[in-house]
Amino acid sequence: MMTLFNIRDFGAIGDGITLDTAAIQTAIDACSAAGGGRVLIPAGATYLSGTFVMKSNVEFYVERGAVVEASGSDEDFQVVRTDENHKGVGYPNLRESITFIAAYNCENIAFTGGGVIDGGGRKFIAESLPHIYRMHPARPFTAVIIGCTNITLQDITVRDGAMWTLRFSGCEDILIQGVRLLNDLKLPNSDGIDIDQCRNVRIANCHIVAGDDCICMKSCANAGDFGACENITVTGCTLVSTSTALMVGCEAFAPMRNIIFDSCVIQASNRGLGIHHSHNSVIENVLFSNMIIETRLFHDAWWGRAEPIYVCAMPWTPDVQMGQVRHVRFSNILCKGENGVFVYGWEQDTLQDIVFENVRVELDKWTKIPAGRQDIRPFEGGDGMPQYPCSGFLLRNARGVVLRNCEVTWGQNRPDEYHHALEAINVADLTLENFKGEAAHPHRHAAIWQHGFDKPRAGSDIQVSIEKC
Repeated sequence: MMTLFNIRDFGAIGDGITLDTAAIQTAIDACSAAGGGRVLIPAGATYLSGTFVMKSNVEFYVERGAVVEASGSDEDFQVVRTDENHKGVGYPNLRESITFIAAYNCENIAFTGGGVIDGGGRKFIAESLPHIYRMHPARPFTAVIIGCTNITLQDITVRDGAMWTLRFSGCEDILIQGVRLLNDLKLPNSDGIDIDQCRNVRIANCHIVAGDDCICMKSCANAGDFGACENITVTGCTLVSTSTALMVGCEAFAPMRNIIFDSCVIQASNRGLGIHHSHNSVIENVLFSNMIIETRLFHDAWWGRAEPIYVCAMPWTPDVQMGQVRHVRFSNILCKGENGVFVYGWEQDTLQDIVFENVRVELDKWTKIPAGRQDIRPFEGGDGMPQYPCSGFLLRNARGVVLRNCEVTWGQNRPDEYHHALEAINVADLTLENFKGEAAHPHRHAAIWQHGFDKPRAGSDIQVSIEKC
């Protein structure tokens, strides 16, 4: 029989006003010291808290009808701990960051129960603009888990993150399943789940709404040197984002590889599927499959320009020696958006072996935000949002791109900024097999427009004309 540690037995009040941090922490400490068990957050109350730290062999069980809510006072939160020998550089700098829930170098921990963990993001809003909130500079991560193993989040609701919501750095064996993560779409940097230099991660059957990336793979330089971010699956999720729903990057100081995204539905997002490489490492072996994606334009304060699929390799700062993105597959994907697929490399060899198979792209215009710009931010070496027309597939500076059984269609609203079904600039070894589409305005633009290399190798059934600039 599981040992229970009810936080009320340790003095928790649960009136939503009294700070219950000490009771929660004492219950966690007692549970771990006893060899493990369940810390019970009983239903019917809201427990206000500052930072508490998880310990090994503890299940943090929030009953349905219970809320554990972050305080709105800076003094109630602890600064995130990192390796004393580590420089702690990067954005956001963890040595200057606070967190609501923390876990360091422990094992066998879980957050379960069907109740709510509330990050209190609304308490840190400094100004509400029509398109975005301006936030107080000190605001907590909802949870920072560093150097831990065997971590489970299951059947729980996490809401109103004030900063990155669930951050895992240098962790091994993570299971996130059936989680509802509900953030405010106007709250910047409120990522849903950030997986940083972790291994053997499974994320399944979650519903995530986030004012930044819903699920993001990273290898940051501000938590510790944990090595590659690898062996990760994301399946069966429904996602809404003011930035990118499923992202790999843009912080990539260590390799990221062996990542699978499958069977997800993305709606009303600024970007759908994304890879953004900004540093000198490698991103490789990434699969995206069986997706339905809808993207729309948002205000320029948010990164992204409604690309359903986005692959970009650009140095964050001019001094960066760029690494590579290679061996990436997109298959069985239906896209509808106000922009098309965007593939953009710093140099030709920074993007290699990118395959699109059974990808349908429909471009239409329905918001009031003008089209005709692209977004390569973060990029401090020039204009991060250059003026450039939209095409169904816009490919620039890459090698070994394949479009197999892909199709481009256009909706009723076709602004002048909509051009080609396919535009390829400085793309070597471009292969087209059964590509279907026409220009948005056939009397003005070719269906396929290619710059800088020989005409693409065509398969047995190419449905459009090819012109070379």
